[in-house]
Amino acid sequence: MVTHYDVVILGAGSGNSIVHRGYAGLRVAIVEPGPWGGTCLNRGCIPSKMFVVPADLARAAADDGARLDLLTHVDGVDWPGLHGRVFARTDDVAAQGLRFREEQPHVDVLRGRGRFLGPGRLRIDLLDGTAREVTAAHVVIATGSHPVVPDLPGLAGSGYDTSDDLRHLTALPARLAILGGGYVGTEFAHVFASLGRAAGRPDPVVQLERGPVLLGAQDEEIARRFTAQARQQWDVRTDAALERVTRDADGLHLHLAGGEELVVDRLLVAVGRRPTTDDLGLEHVGVEVDDAGRVVVDEHQRTTAAGVWALGDASSPEPLKHVANQDARVVAHNILHPDDLRVSDHRFVPQAVFSSPQVAAVGLTEAQARDRGIDAAVTVREYAGTAYGWAQHHDDAGWCVKLLADRATGRLVGAHLIGPMAATLIQPLIQAMSFDQPVAGLARGQYWIHPAPTEVVENALLDLARELAPPR
Repeated sequence: MVTHYDVVILGAGSGNSIVHRGYAGLRVAIVEPGPWGGTCLNRGCIPSKMFVVPADLARAAADDGARLDLLTHVDGVDWPGLHGRVFARTDDVAAQGLRFREEQPHVDVLRGRGRFLGPGRLRIDLLDGTAREVTAAHVVIATGSHPVVPDLPGLAGSGYDTSDDLRHLTALPARLAILGGGYVGTEFAHVFASLGRAAGRPDPVVQLERGPVLLGAQDEEIARRFTAQARQQWDVRTDAALERVTRDADGLHLHLAGGEELVVDRLLVAVGRRPTTDDLGLEHVGVEVDDAGRVVVDEHQRTTAAGVWALGDASSPEPLKHVANQDARVVAHNILHPDDLRVSDHRFVPQAVFSSPQVAAVGLTEAQARDRGIDAAVTVREYAGTAYGWAQHHDDAGWCVKLLADRATGRLVGAHLIGPMAATLIQPLIQAMSFDQPVAGLARGQYWIHPAPTEVVENALLDLARELAPPR
């Protein structure tokens, strides 16, 4: 028997949030083959930050105490306790979310994989080995993304890990190599370097990056500053190309271009993520996919096939949970209100890297502004130039706020922060760009608490306002 649904959602990450009270009169199916809640809850941003916080504390005790005239130290790391606490919490949240959906009479939870058979028709291969065919007026592709694994000799059989495997890492590795210098790699480098040192492991992490800097997608100055600070905390190898991997009783042997060989216990592959859009049968319904595997959508999150929508990592070039959540809100509205479609606004998408130090950004880098022909005023303000920066007593850390504004409009076009609380301090700048606030008004049109960390943002804005002011 073929079951008909008003809406079928492929993926229970941000796609799950589509089904709000307005859907109570519709019959909905949510199809999910993996852990309920998607990548963010089970394998991504949430568990990783639950490891970052202890790593921050371990590094502060080990490195910051003496600088601030404190006799601090770390006695060790209870990795089984930490690991168990993290996943007990995320598993409990996932179980609660699944139970909530299963108890809703208008929602069917189908644990399995969905594949299009034709317009409005899907086959659901359930995890119990059976299959069901369903039809739907609307289908939402919210299948997320998965780690990319390069095709390197010996890698496939080496026992490498990706960020998806953190749950299975039941022991803190003594020697860890991380392949990749993006946000995933640098966050885990901080976690395992800080916790490894706290556990008494000498040189616990080596990070390999093909390019000249870590976080190469960030503004060039921020990437340089971050790389310099990372080198002081773990073994950073830039311009390093891994050519092949072998394994013996000593561990994993990483053979680099130039003849260097590294021996480690574990290898974390973190070279990027790819949309999970393969084998969905998209060709049977005319859903277009670009060269990167992303489903092509318009400003309303509609695909090239009628009645098919897509959101989050499956369609966005920015694989961020807050983007997926916003996409889901747009899709949720547009399915219910076809005559009042909302538009996804992806102009000012912020991002943060929870490494050591934190990095946060929104808008254009200096190079991007230049390439677009924008006459940009640029200012850089150091944390160390503020009263709170004096309290932090880390004058040579390289922590700063870098702002760019269009001289023609007096508006911010980019903001880049590196330093403690960067992911929080950037919020007023995101707001300014989103609500079209001029730099001058943002700098002087409100109070800034003294001597709070936000003064570094205030001072950067004041510098920028002076730079933008017409000559007298």
